[in-house]
Amino acid sequence: MKSGKPSYSLAMFATAFAMCVVILGAWTRLEDAGLGCPDWPGCYGFILVPETAEEIAQAEAAFPDAPFEAEKAWPEVIHRYFAGTLGLLIICVNVIAWRNRHIPDQPFKLPLFLLFMVIAQGMFGMWTVTLKLWPQVVTTHLLGGFTTLSLLWLLSLRLNNRPWQQPTAPARQWVALRPLALAALILLICQITLGGWTSSNYAALACPDLPTCQGRWWPPMDFGSGFNVAQEVGPNYLGGQMDGEARVAIHMAHRIGAILVSLVIGFLIFKLYRNAGSRELTRLTHVLLAILVIQVSLGLSNIIFSLPLWVAVAHNAGGALLLLTLVTLNYRLSKVSAF
Repeated sequence: MKSGKPSYSLAMFATAFAMCVVILGAWTRLEDAGLGCPDWPGCYGFILVPETAEEIAQAEAAFPDAPFEAEKAWPEVIHRYFAGTLGLLIICVNVIAWRNRHIPDQPFKLPLFLLFMVIAQGMFGMWTVTLKLWPQVVTTHLLGGFTTLSLLWLLSLRLNNRPWQQPTAPARQWVALRPLALAALILLICQITLGGWTSSNYAALACPDLPTCQGRWWPPMDFGSGFNVAQEVGPNYLGGQMDGEARVAIHMAHRIGAILVSLVIGFLIFKLYRNAGSRELTRLTHVLLAILVIQVSLGLSNIIFSLPLWVAVAHNAGGALLLLTLVTLNYRLSKVSAF
């Protein structure tokens, strides 16, 4: 028996809230508002954004190297408070998990790991500011957000009391798809990492044309500099510090990764349709196909239309939805009995 509706409802609400935090994080990053507040956890020494002329003067006196910009401070503050609220929700998830620990199949280690993740996310959020958008920290912070979202969704799947339809086709066919589904999930995580590295190094527009890059199929690239994860902490990474060839290398790696991931997920979708035998898994396959098409379209639109804010934010959200769909698929396939 599962742990009951209250736990499931809270986990689902926390998952939806985590998706909002991921989207807000993308919005903050793409608005170049990651340093909208030069200090942490406050904003120019205030709990909220300075508003009066006196408060703004006080803020600029305290941080002379960071001129106050309300349009950048607000996204950062909103993101911080949403992230803090998510932390409180995860604490509540742990409290309920502890109270329900006597119930069979109640997940306990997973909520604890989520608590660890949200604490780590808070630390990386702080370092994002104090290390002035160091790409290693920004990318890790993004991955932490996607990980927290995925684990909350996995918790929701485990707490769901609703029985799901076993496939009517031979179960061995579905079990045989587990390695491919897992490979697709791993490749997607690598691609999300590349996307975070592309964004944090301001390489999204390094190639402004399609299908070539700067008019060439294989332009000059510096992969050594582009993927130098041992680079030192600089004074300020707002706008990026890499040269053009390094950014092109990052962008091209992300493009190639997108093609590879699309091919693997496309092949997985083909295999899922061929093994149709469960209404639920077939519906999940439809969802996977739809999100993949939308995500590829958004990625192309980012280049064609020079990274419009709403398209770039939607591309981040699409990556999160694609990740959750593959997590669901892998979870469902793990529950199919081989006999």
